[in-house]
This record gives sequence, structure tokens and C-alpha cells, in this order.
Amino acid sequence: MNLNLKDKVVIVTGGAKGIGRAIVLALAAEGAIPVIVGRNTQDNEIVKAEVEALGNTALCIEAELSIPEHNAIAVEKTLERYGRIDGLVNNAGVNDGVGLASGDYQKFVDSLHKNLIHYYLMAHHSLAALKLAKGSIVNITSKTAETGQGNTSAYAASNGGRNALTREWAVELLPYSVRVNAIVVAESSTPQYDRWIQTLTNPEETLKKITDRIPLEHRMTTPEEIADMTVFLLSDRSSHTTGQLIHVDGGYVHLDRSIIAE
Repeated sequence: MNLNLKDKVVIVTGGAKGIGRAIVLALAAEGAIPVIVGRNTQDNEIVKAEVEALGNTALCIEAELSIPEHNAIAVEKTLERYGRIDGLVNNAGVNDGVGLASGDYQKFVDSLHKNLIHYYLMAHHSLAALKLAKGSIVNITSKTAETGQGNTSAYAASNGGRNALTREWAVELLPYSVRVNAIVVAESSTPQYDRWIQTLTNPEETLKKITDRIPLEHRMTTPEEIADMTVFLLSDRSSHTTGQLIHVDGGYVHLDRSIIAE
């Protein structure tokens, strides 16, 4: 299916690793121009080289998005290079374990900057360009907002905010034909996830327990599966889809646990 994304300029935050990297490569495969926004220049350049190996081009922007000013700079650099923004993927963030007992005021606020506030700022600074392009926003969010997890109050709150902003922006931007959707991720095999598993006492046993609870095929969702849905939502093939929270999770969040054999 031709997604009509050739030469479309799409910003991807956290575009150098994991789900973000998969989205960047999926965009490049469709002929779009990904803008890789991340804190590490070397990591950004590695993914850019992968894009170029596909015969496409990309822009790398080093930015620490928990610093508010860096969000505006990332958008400005994109517009300086291309003069347009057709899509925004808000993806950067980290499940940083700021819990009710383990955190404090400053840790909680810092986590909101890492995980939620830059979603707003990137959309705010990109807004005029997105309106001109009748573009699309995709927010990557987490099941923690709906299921809870324990010891991750700030991350769960951030994802609840991401989901709420998805619906709010979808309403606000209806007059401009700018569509806004979210992809809710449950258990996905990313480098960040793999590092977390290895910090546990019995990583292999724990991973098996997790995958056994994923209804569809008892396996993790791949970053590529999330990327494919993201690219579809950015494209005009999803032209009448907005305000949706789409779970790419093998049925993890919503299917009845009674169907899963012990």
C-alpha cells in the first residue's frame, strides 16, 4: 500500500533508539524525511546512516527535551532546513521509577519534564506548520496509565496526560484537519526494556511470566509493529481517524485474563 508519505517531513523524538528508531526507519522506507531528535549526537547519526542506506535522507537534531528551550530549537532547526512539518511523533521518555514512596516533589516534576511536558511543547512549537500542512500527530503512550504498575507514579501520570492531550488536541485541531492519535504500548522488546529486565533477580523467568500473559502468541510486541501503525496513522490512508488511543499490545490490556492458560 502506498501511504503517500514521500518527501513528507516528520519529527520523531527519541528517534535514535528502540521504538523511535523503528519509526524513523519505517518512515524512510515510505520515502518520508525523518527528523531524528535525541540527546546523543552519535546515536542520532547511526540511525541517519541507516536511513541513508535505504536511499533516503534524514536530519539529526541533538536536544535534551526535558529542557524546555530545546523543544523550540528542535522545531526551528527543522523549519530552517525544510520549511515545513507534516507530522510529529512524540515518543521520547523513560519509565524512571519515581513512585509514591521512592520519589519526592523534585523527582516527580523532573519526571514530568522527561515524559510529558515536552509532548506539549513539541506540539505547541510545531502547531503553525502542522496547520499549514494539515498534518498529523502521533503520541506514543504506555499501558501504565490504564493498568498501573507500581512504583512509577510520575510515569503513569505522564502517560495519563499523554492520553488526555491526544483527545484534547484532536478536538482543538478539528477545524484545521490536523489529526491526533495515540499508540498505547504494553510490553515491547526495546533496548530500554531489555536493560530493565536484566536488573531483576531472575530476568529470564520474569520475562517468561510476562510473555505468558500476552494473549496473542504469548510474545512481546516488536518496535516494528508499533512503527507500522504509527506510519499508517501519519498517512492520509487514515484520513478519518482522530482522537483514538490504539493499543498495539497483542491484547494485553483489554482481553480477558481468563483466556490465558496458566
